Amino acid sequence: MTHWLRHLLESPEDISALLQRVRSVAVLGIRTADSGAPAHFVPDYTKRAGFRVIPVPVYYPELTELLGEPVHRTIAGIGERVDLVNVFRHPKDIPAHLGDLLAARPSAVWFQSGIRHDEVAEQLARAGIDVVQDRCCMVELQKRGR
Repeated sequence: MTHWLRHLLESPEDISALLQRVRSVAVLGIRTADSGAPAHFVPDYTKRAGFRVIPVPVYYPELTELLGEPVHRTIAGIGERVDLVNVFRHPKDIPAHLGDLLAARPSAVWFQSGIRHDEVAEQLARAGIDVVQDRCCMVELQKRGR
């Protein structure tokens, strides 16, 4: 197996292992509660499940806080390495964030349900970053009783 392919996580065992080691989750594309969008209720669930959630909205330039946490404008701008970046962006918008993701070097990047970008996933995996695509983090946490 090509070395980088091991960073493309698909099996239930690999996803369980990832979720076991995650403590901090930056949410790229997080939305506000009034949106009613998964980009709000999934991070809210994640926080209630005991994870530190770091909001990185793409919209809402006036926001300084979300889910009780300070807002950051880039992943690299968080100023510390995060365990996981949960991505709520349309696939066509993901390449614009690749440089930020590579600069931040999170342990893993998670593309939510319906979101795949194989080229970006490969580049992240080649950089040693674990990648999950087209899965809901909330559903996977619920499956594991969290």
